[in-house]
Amino acid sequence: MKVLPFKRTASALLLPLLSTALFAYSDCSFKIDAYESICNKAVKAGVSVDYANRYLLDAQSTLRDAQSLRLFSPKMITVHHANEKRANNALVTFVPAMVENLRQYRGAYDEAERRFGVNREVVAAILAKETRLGRVGCTHDAFTVFNTLVRELPADSERNRGLLAMAERNIVSLMAFCYTNAITPGTCRFKSSYAGAVGISQFMPQNFYLVESYGQGPGDLQKMEDAILSTARYLHDNAGFTVLIDWKKFPLMPEVEEAWYDYDFATDNASFAFDKGRNGRTYNCYACGKPELGYLSGYVKKIMRYNNSSNYAVGVLRLAYDAFTLSNK
Repeated sequence: MKVLPFKRTASALLLPLLSTALFAYSDCSFKIDAYESICNKAVKAGVSVDYANRYLLDAQSTLRDAQSLRLFSPKMITVHHANEKRANNALVTFVPAMVENLRQYRGAYDEAERRFGVNREVVAAILAKETRLGRVGCTHDAFTVFNTLVRELPADSERNRGLLAMAERNIVSLMAFCYTNAITPGTCRFKSSYAGAVGISQFMPQNFYLVESYGQGPGDLQKMEDAILSTARYLHDNAGFTVLIDWKKFPLMPEVEEAWYDYDFATDNASFAFDKGRNGRTYNCYACGKPELGYLSGYVKKIMRYNNSSNYAVGVLRLAYDAFTLSNK
């Protein structure tokens, strides 16, 4: 039998016999340093000490997601990026479904453009890329994904330490969201991707504070209207979208996309829009020095704040361009 990871001994033995009304945790003392850190950060964010303890000591903390852990490996991330081009090409046939979605949810898209300055076609393209407009279901659990990283991933490299910090942030955010919305620890569960992303728009829990509601009540990322507004708000707040794209200033996207893919395949350290990353890493920039791609390049950079892959960003803008073109025939 696996012992729960906390320091208390006598109290732990009594825990099954005591009701919530008779017993409450008073500090963040855990045998696992990461849990102690997560608990303290959650309390600092406004979560009660008792709730944080019950959340981290719930039966869900014993679960592991081996598939998710494997997919986080550098090898599998490389495979995922290599498949991005194929995924983009397959989605081109999905453009008519995007156009129908734009019509069906016209009110939400109108509000997204008005409030956040984000083109409806861009939002629809992201939702199509992420979950085929909600048609692709999620088979993982967000907390289990992050908890597996915290419990199983060794802090033996800069990359792993970054993943562990990310996992801690997201567990704190899950806990804070559920506490604020009076969701009991044992039922604080969210279906997610292998990476812990939730809903039609695939938000990481650390971004739940951006979730918007179309109408009354709390926002729900499984609801199309709320996913539309939340995605638009994310791009407005985090990517600098304020003015709608003038599609007439875009080059012919099918041609640009294909030329970019050829360049990316043949060139090491290729980036569509950047010659240098925030970490100081240098890239071979495709659009740099090409004035005819300047307007497009600026929006590629913005979309990369949602997903930092050049292929992802170029693919989103190709789909959005095609959806605009088809809608205005």
